[in-house]
Amino acid sequence: MSRIMMGAIFVLGLNSFQAAAADQQPSKIEKTATFSIVAVDPETGICGAAVASKYPAVGKVVPYVRAGVGAFCTQHWHVPKWGERALDLLEQGKRPEEVFLDLLNDDQDAEQRQLGIADSQGRTAVHNPTAAGQNSYYFGAMTGRHYTVQGNTLTGREVIVAMAEGYEDTQGSLADRLMAALIAGDCAGGDHRGRLAAGIRVAKPGVEGDWFSLYVDESDDAVVELLRKYAETKHDAKGDWRGGQLSFQHPCQERPMPKAPAP
Repeated sequence: MSRIMMGAIFVLGLNSFQAAAADQQPSKIEKTATFSIVAVDPETGICGAAVASKYPAVGKVVPYVRAGVGAFCTQHWHVPKWGERALDLLEQGKRPEEVFLDLLNDDQDAEQRQLGIADSQGRTAVHNPTAAGQNSYYFGAMTGRHYTVQGNTLTGREVIVAMAEGYEDTQGSLADRLMAALIAGDCAGGDHRGRLAAGIRVAKPGVEGDWFSLYVDESDDAVVELLRKYAETKHDAKGDWRGGQLSFQHPCQERPMPKAPAP
């Protein structure tokens, strides 16, 4: 084989390697300030995620779910193509913290990412955006039994606390509990910039893709509108939670206007 041909093969191989590597790296910066929850039921393999934000159509770019595998959210400086990749790594047997190491190890903007993940065994992990700017405060997260909640650009820490309580205190299906957590966070203040979009995704073994999904892509009051649609929907993913049934009732007796917390 001539040196010219060997050189051409080497360059072609190098270009292919570089293209594959580049495909795994984040592209342009997209800031998805938001609050979200991921959760799994290890006994059934059902998993889900719910999210709300001032970012349009947030339910279609932040949460990712796969039946029998787990749920994942990528937010703040979000990377949508990490969604399926994270679930692939879980399916290969990696623990949640190993998935984060894989995603963040060579990422120059790692400290601008906020990630939440739960696997089919109920193991969870969270990565907060420690280099987030002042406009992204408040940010934080909480984990509990088989779930994690995380958020940034919030009105305050009460949003995170309310979401955890809403999930743990609600009797119903996994979808019911996810919705209850999202409502609790919204009623506590939510995203301090406004209430534009929300969504929920749930996956169940034996069903390809999403078993249940519902979105509000643009609204003046997205989480409440999502709950109204949820109450109007008949689906086996729903349980007996009163908040998700008709006749619809506004879930927040008193709700603060979106406002950034004091520095």
